[in-house]
Amino acid sequence: MTHSHLPSALELLGWSDFFADQIKPTEADLIPTRVASVHRARIEAISVAGPVKLELPAHANVADFAVGDWVLVDPLSDMLVSRLDRKTVFQRRPELGRAQQLVAANIDTLFIVTSCNADFNIDRLERYLIMANQAGSKPVIVLTKADTADDIGLFQAQAEALQRDLPVVALNGRSADASTLLKSWCGIGQTIALVGSSGVGKSTLVNTLTGLESDSQQKTGTIREHDAQGRHTTTARSLHAIPGGGWVIDTPGIRTLLVSDVTDGIDTLFADITEMAALCRFRDCTHAHEPGCVVQAAVKSGTLAPNRLERWRSLVSENRDRTPVMSGPRGNKVVRKKKY
Repeated sequence: MTHSHLPSALELLGWSDFFADQIKPTEADLIPTRVASVHRARIEAISVAGPVKLELPAHANVADFAVGDWVLVDPLSDMLVSRLDRKTVFQRRPELGRAQQLVAANIDTLFIVTSCNADFNIDRLERYLIMANQAGSKPVIVLTKADTADDIGLFQAQAEALQRDLPVVALNGRSADASTLLKSWCGIGQTIALVGSSGVGKSTLVNTLTGLESDSQQKTGTIREHDAQGRHTTTARSLHAIPGGGWVIDTPGIRTLLVSDVTDGIDTLFADITEMAALCRFRDCTHAHEPGCVVQAAVKSGTLAPNRLERWRSLVSENRDRTPVMSGPRGNKVVRKKKY
């Protein structure tokens, strides 16, 4: 965020006109406060005055709030009064259960963290990119443990090919220059979140970015060398300040990433294919065998890799099968799985 004036204390927390415009005249006395961590029965937040433990109304459900949310709070009782609309929201649908699970909100940039070893997985990276695109956050792929890789360029080239204009940064999360390499996304009032499997070095990177003192550092786990699997060390999401401006949210490693309700995210990831598909002769072209298929022509000419087309098909079909359809009388909607 570039300002000709000095940023206010609220702007340092990530506040912007997007949120200010939502405040009604009757809410002028309430304090804008940012959710810093969400627990089973309590929410901790941070206001211009410092950390605050919010009092929750009787009907409140903590699952409705995400780290990074902006809420309005009664200054006398610290009671949470309302939540402001989110600029971006990162959520996922778990394997069991139909409701989307909130991961974090109001994130400007999503750092998708993977290491240059057995953890590097194109399929998983694509799923994270879809979620970042769908959330409205800018994705950046961060390749950790770059100091251990024989050929870092190989990992970098594979990652850059996944999406148009995708920034890819290779670094060693423990080294001081990691902060410098990521600085352009960590400006004043900017919020970044880190996602990735367990053991890829997310917590190490958070510690490097925040310069946390050892007593408040995120615990980091050890890696089993033979399969690059790490232990889960982050169990809760939390907001940390970055010296010099910005905020970072660490998230627990997500084991299974299912795609659901993410059509726009897929279209952005595979913009090359979706743009071609619009030019096919037939509107309902399956891009398999029809005459005048621009997508198949691109595969034949070598400008589109067949395995990229295959991955696109597979994700589109998974998204279609897993996205629940709302049906039933109006006002009494029931969620049913699509059947094909």
